[in-house]
Amino acid sequence: MEKKPCKQSLTVKTSHVLPPDTNAHGTLFGGKLMAYIDDVSAIAASRHARKTVVTASTDSVDFLTPVHEGDTICLEAFVTYTHKTSMEVFVKAVTENLLTGERNICATAFLTMVAIDENSQPAPVPHVYPETEEEQWLHQGAEKRADYRKGRKKDSKDMAEKFGTDLPWFRA
Repeated sequence: MEKKPCKQSLTVKTSHVLPPDTNAHGTLFGGKLMAYIDDVSAIAASRHARKTVVTASTDSVDFLTPVHEGDTICLEAFVTYTHKTSMEVFVKAVTENLLTGERNICATAFLTMVAIDENSQPAPVPHVYPETEEEQWLHQGAEKRADYRKGRKKDSKDMAEKFGTDLPWFRA
C-alpha cells in the first residue's frame, strides 16, 4: 500500500453559527462543535484511507474560547499518524468574528478513526508521512498519545465492568 502525505487528507469545513446552534448564552453548543469535529475527522480519514471509517475514540476536547452567534467556525483536519487499520486525526477549530476579523483557536482535538471494509471489519490503511514542521511535531507525539488512549480504554472497560448494566445505577 502506497504511503501518503498528511496534507493529502486535509479537510476544511466552515459554518456560520446561527441561533439554533447556540445555547442560552448565545454561544455555540459544545455538542454541536463536537459533531463538527467528528464529521470533519471522518472526512479526512476517509480521504486518506479511501474507505468507510468509524470513530474509535475522541481525546478530550478543551473549549478554549467561546464561539458566538454570528461568528463562523472553521475546522481543519488531517491524518497525522496511522497504524494497521486506524488513523489519528488532528482537528483545529478557529472562530472568526466576521465584523471585526478577530480569529481565535476555540478548540483542538485528536480522534482515532478506524477504516472498515464491506463486511464492517477493520481494513488496512496506507501509512502517512509528515512534511511540514507542524506535521512532524504531531507525528512524533502520536505513539505516546496512542499508548495513553490504550490505557484510557482499559480504564473505561474496567469501569463498565464495575458498574454493569443493572438498573437503577445508584442504590440507597
